[in-house]
Amino acid sequence: MALKCGIVGLPNVGKSTLFNAISNNKAEAANFPFCTIEPNVGIITVPDERLKVLEDLVHPERVLPTTIEFVDIAGLVKGASKGEGLGNQFLANIREVDAIAHVVRCFNDDNIVHVEGKVDPISDKEVIDFELQIKDLESVDKKILKIEKQAKTGDAKSKKELAVLLHYKKHLESGENARTIEVEPEDKKVVAELQLLTAKPVIYVANVEESALPDGNELSERLKEAVKNEKAEVVVVSASIEAQIAELEDPEERALFLSEYGLKESGLNKLIKAAYSILDLITYFTAGVKEVRAWTIKRGWKAPQAAGVIHTDFEKGFIRAEVIKIADYEKYKTELACKEAGKMSVEGKEYIVNDGDIMHFRFNV
Repeated sequence: MALKCGIVGLPNVGKSTLFNAISNNKAEAANFPFCTIEPNVGIITVPDERLKVLEDLVHPERVLPTTIEFVDIAGLVKGASKGEGLGNQFLANIREVDAIAHVVRCFNDDNIVHVEGKVDPISDKEVIDFELQIKDLESVDKKILKIEKQAKTGDAKSKKELAVLLHYKKHLESGENARTIEVEPEDKKVVAELQLLTAKPVIYVANVEESALPDGNELSERLKEAVKNEKAEVVVVSASIEAQIAELEDPEERALFLSEYGLKESGLNKLIKAAYSILDLITYFTAGVKEVRAWTIKRGWKAPQAAGVIHTDFEKGFIRAEVIKIADYEKYKTELACKEAGKMSVEGKEYIVNDGDIMHFRFNV
């Protein structure tokens, strides 16, 4: 399944610098607002050490990691919900992503102008929250007008939907994001078609100065405290350091560079892991002499759904799945040895795929 993550933030927070560091697509980085006019898109591979394990065991012709698409979306300013700056474009682009990486400035630098005149991560976060909440309120109000007429006729379904919509309206009007509302899973279906912007999962990327690595600073701690009840992830990075890491191709040189800043992994890796965590995604593998490949699916998916990400025919004609745990594959070295040791299970349509499963699907169409 294709995963798309939108990088958003106020102008001059390090958004495009971060994007440039993690993508082969180079966005112009400059010290003025709206430097990124059109969304820049970069598709990058998802690092997974288990692919290397399988490659060494299977010796395939090729190895295909799964990918994640990052979209660098034009900077937002106050009034975007009313079309100020590039607001309309921003809001349209953000609807298309699965998750939001909200870059928040957590560094002081007199040479880089802050669009609001001062560095305040909480205020910056609230500017974007407010603009998205206003847009979501517009969407909810439109549906309320539509449902009210039906509810007045006594239609039970419409009355229930109206109650849910009014609950969302009150929540948004109180300055809260839709993702934090407490409702039953069934009730969320009422607003699903609205694609509420503040319902999207968020990763806050605290962009700090080099000296604040690896743990962050007072500003990033304030941000963490402010979002602790938001069901969000917080990742501390230094966009300028990420740019330097991106220039290093030699793995040993990169590892040495990271260790100098007390880092075990790059900010990109942390961001990808956070995206998988917040979207509740896992990876399974297919392994053969032609190809070893990683596939991304939702946690809790059953075998036929997982097969469907390879090809819809696999899901339609699913018969069974042959499954080997990667730990067993690593221990017994080959598929045949796993089978002989009783470590290959044959699973049916109700099997729930686990992270790291190596799967072979049998199907008939």
